[in-house]
Parts: sequence; structure tokens; C-alpha cells
Amino acid sequence: MTSYFAGLGTGLSLILAIGAQNAFVLKQGLLRNHVLAVCLFCAVSDAILIVLGVGGMTAIADMAPWLIEIMRWGGVAFLVLYGAKSFWAAIRGGEALTPKGTARSMIATLASVAAITWLNPHVWLDTVVLLGSISAQWPSPRNFGAGAVTGSFLFFLTLGYGARFLAPLFARPRAWQWLELGVGAVMWGIAARLVLE
Repeated sequence: MTSYFAGLGTGLSLILAIGAQNAFVLKQGLLRNHVLAVCLFCAVSDAILIVLGVGGMTAIADMAPWLIEIMRWGGVAFLVLYGAKSFWAAIRGGEALTPKGTARSMIATLASVAAITWLNPHVWLDTVVLLGSISAQWPSPRNFGAGAVTGSFLFFLTLGYGARFLAPLFARPRAWQWLELGVGAVMWGIAARLVLE
């Protein structure tokens, strides 16, 4: 269960960063536009990529254990840069969520979220590369992956359906600054843990 909860926490902290995908889900939640379909699409997509990453990293660990070490340090570098980007966004400020637009058809909405999800290099880096390489550090990579998948479903459903409650909060730039500070701290915390282990 330690691996499962580590995967859950790591998956949630990585996905928490408000990027294009999360902003899209949040906007659809605020507009109440095909919320369940969008949330499930994102969570299932994440699950597929996490399984690919965990399975691939387990196979790589068996065939070339030295590559895991290289990927670990690559993951540390990525997390440090990602965290720095969040800290810079917090210092710079000025972000606020202002959802505009009208409801679109389900096909158009899912086409948009598919492009944002599958063509976004950050999604691939977070799920396949980063979660995959971190999973290889735990006693049970599969349980780690299951925790990360659980985190993805929890996050997207909460984000999509909780959006209307978050709208007043994220209309204020200060809230985005605090969120970015939190994301940066989590990223650097994961990086430190990878270094120390």
C-alpha cells in the first residue's frame, strides 16, 4: 500500500499544475459543458499513458537498470525546472480565470480536449516519462501506477464538478499565485526525494 499511496500523491501533485488540459476542464466545468465526458476523457487518457509509462519503465529496469538512473536524474532536472516555472509564474502574477465562450457540441468539445491531451508534451512527460521512472523506484511499480491512475480520476472529476465553487476564488490573481507557489513547492519536494533516494 505504500507504493499505492506514493503513486496517488505523486500523480495528484503532478496533475495539480494548471496547464492547458486542466484549464480546459476547469473552463468546461464553469460553463457546465459536457463535464462528465471531458473529465472521463482526460482521466482515461491519463490512465493509458500511466500504464504505458509504468509498464515500460518496469521492462527497462529489468533490461537496462543503468537507464533508470539516467531517467531519475532527468526527472529531477525536469521537476526542478517545472517548479521554477511555477515559482516564476507566482512572482510574475497577473493570472486569473475568466471563462468566456458558449457551449459547443460534444464532438467539438472532445476534439479540443483530445488535442490538448494527446498533443501536449507536458502530459507525456508527466505520465509516461516522469511517473514511469518514479514508479521504478518503488517496491511495487504496478501499485504505484494504480495510485497515480486513481489520483487522475479523483482530480479530473473533482476539478470538473467543483469548478463552479472555485470560480470566485480563481477570478482573483492572488489565488493563482498561491496555487503556483504550492505547485512549485510540491515539484521541488518530489525532486529532493528523488535525489535523496
